[in-house]
Amino acid sequence: MIKKSLDLLELGLSEAQVMMALSSHLSAVESEKQKLRAQVRRLCQENQWLRDELAGTQQKLQKSEQSVAQLEEEKKHLEFMNQLKKYDDDLSPAPDSSQQCGRGSSSAGRLRDPGPPQDASQPGDSVRLAGRYEVAVPLCKQALEDLEKTSGHDHPDVATMLNILALVYRDQNKYKEAANLLNDALAIREKTLGRDHPAVAATLNNLAVLYGKRGKYKEAEPLCKRALEIREKVLGKDHPDVAKQLNNLALLCQNQGKYEEVELYYMRALDIYQSKLGPGRPQRGQNQEQPGQ
Repeated sequence: MIKKSLDLLELGLSEAQVMMALSSHLSAVESEKQKLRAQVRRLCQENQWLRDELAGTQQKLQKSEQSVAQLEEEKKHLEFMNQLKKYDDDLSPAPDSSQQCGRGSSSAGRLRDPGPPQDASQPGDSVRLAGRYEVAVPLCKQALEDLEKTSGHDHPDVATMLNILALVYRDQNKYKEAANLLNDALAIREKTLGRDHPAVAATLNNLAVLYGKRGKYKEAEPLCKRALEIREKVLGKDHPDVAKQLNNLALLCQNQGKYEEVELYYMRALDIYQSKLGPGRPQRGQNQEQPGQ
């Protein structure tokens, strides 16, 4: 019995040692588990911070790309107008000898943005403007054809040239042709640049101006409002371009007799101009985009 008791005691001691070793191992495992949980929490926090940084960087990149796109379009427009200048010089009548002596250097050959033919003050001006259009239209068409061959129809550069040609047609009172080109340019820009791109807003505004010239104020108003929404979203609600769009919208509402809305839009535009440009800075009425936009 004594021997049996000793065997049981030895067995109990062995099991106790095993249990103590197992308990120590479990404590070590639990401690490691706590460390891993703390590390996971830290990594989650760092991951969220990196996601926020990435989102901010992507927004900055998007704004930079939009700025670059606008600058490229302005550059193309300036290059195009520079090409027209030499034709404008050729079409400009040479001043007579008395004018040369009296004025020194004439500004007749200086390129200006041509207005509609009916705005010409003299018969000679109408001839000169018609000559400009005769040169501008084939130039635009040739440039458009070249762009479509090299880049395809659905390309932002094609949309830019369509926009330029549409404004030339508009100044010739060819409103139907201009509307078709602007709608085509709008579809291309929405497809390639996205529905909330500033170039889309510019095309919408040009189309609204065209409808306004034809007296289709109800059709023009939603286009102008959508252009305003895009510019507010991309540029912010206190940007000067937003104020210009508000002016256009106010003019459309004024022609429809919506005077409460007219006052609202003009007051918003005035607040933006005063906050950004100062109360003494005059602003010209804006009713159209630049041709290259």
